[in-house]
Amino acid sequence: MNWFVNIFVAPFTEFSFMRHALGAILSLALGCGPVGTFLVLRRMSLSGDALSHAVLPGAAVGFLMYGLSLTAMSLGGFLAGLGVVVLAGVVSRLTPIKEEASLAALYIISLALGVLLVSIKGTSVDLMHVLFGTILAVDDPAILLVAGVATVTLITLAVLYRPLVTECFDPGFLRAVSKSGSVVHLMFMALVALNLVGGFQALGTLMSVGLLILPAVAARFWAVQVWSLSLAATLIALASGYFGLLMSYHWELPSGPAIVLTAGVFYLSSLCLGPHQGFLSRLVPKKHLKN
Repeated sequence: MNWFVNIFVAPFTEFSFMRHALGAILSLALGCGPVGTFLVLRRMSLSGDALSHAVLPGAAVGFLMYGLSLTAMSLGGFLAGLGVVVLAGVVSRLTPIKEEASLAALYIISLALGVLLVSIKGTSVDLMHVLFGTILAVDDPAILLVAGVATVTLITLAVLYRPLVTECFDPGFLRAVSKSGSVVHLMFMALVALNLVGGFQALGTLMSVGLLILPAVAARFWAVQVWSLSLAATLIALASGYFGLLMSYHWELPSGPAIVLTAGVFYLSSLCLGPHQGFLSRLVPKKHLKN
């Protein structure tokens, strides 16, 4: 029993930075689980990846003006992400280029611009902090920010739940019965940008999208309804954070990549063992009852 406590419990009871990191992961999981689920259902997983890089220039501008200020970098990142969403939507409506292609082009530009801006004033350490995060160094203001993001996300999703679900499965019907489709889409993408801003404080701009997409994709092999998918994605995100933190602590690994790789292990395990269209469920012969 002592070995269990030493491995799985002691790091969080003995060190406050581990408790802070776990609290941040819990808040991230509450927001990223449902948002990632809708991203996957809407076939917009790569859009989330694009937005994770789109927040970088805004965060970099905040860094240039105020240093490693939580408020400045978060606000700058959110405005940059929202600006890229709006710009991609305008381009898709005024040109033959689809929104996904616009986001892909803009995220490449944003990533290069953000790295350049951070490099102008900061050091390689600052650049690594922005790109990969420092979840073991999160403080109370950072946890409050992530918790606030999760709260806003859950309340907004509760308000937008029905039109979001309708758009996932029958977007033509939503456009036929309501003119609010564009507003709902913009608000949802703003939620994606908001969660990525909260995530980059802990995991960095390159890693934050991992906790948004991987648990949601893994959940598809364990649940079928939207609410159960969101719950499964949230639990997988929380488990990924918990075991990733333990792995980084005991093996002295970078915490952000360890958490995302743990989420990757959950995805690969779900791909093989999941009861809903997993490899194993496809190999096991089904018995057909004869009337």
